[in-house]
Amino acid sequence: MRTGRLPNRTIAGVMLGAEAERVLLYLGEVEELAEEVLADKQQIVDLDLKRNQNREALRALQRDPSQSDKVMVCFGNMFIKLPRPRTKDMIEKDQEHLDEEIEKLRKQLKRKVSRLLEAQGKPELKGFNLKPLSQEEMRALNVILKG
Repeated sequence: MRTGRLPNRTIAGVMLGAEAERVLLYLGEVEELAEEVLADKQQIVDLDLKRNQNREALRALQRDPSQSDKVMVCFGNMFIKLPRPRTKDMIEKDQEHLDEEIEKLRKQLKRKVSRLLEAQGKPELKGFNLKPLSQEEMRALNVILKG
């Protein structure tokens, strides 16, 4: 007859004790946090790729001073002729939206990486939460440095 604690969970036919279950839950939590970090990083890369394509399109609109008032724009799998100024405005608005989305994801990523490191028992990254100086702060700093 067996004495002691009874196992309380089975995985693939293996009986797990309370300690093994805690380790399994810990590993699951760390893996979930790591997947969130990787997903956010991939989303930032995808959005940045789109932002670069928009930048190329804007540059092409500026470089090509053709007489045509309208330009061909690809939306998904179809081409549409749109007025040049409207096309430029649409791309610029999309750029602003992409910039905001990327910035939001980067802020979320910082928090998620901190939580992941905390869950792994690693020290927090130093300098990871630094923010750049604003233009006003830079001007004030330049005035101070110039004397």
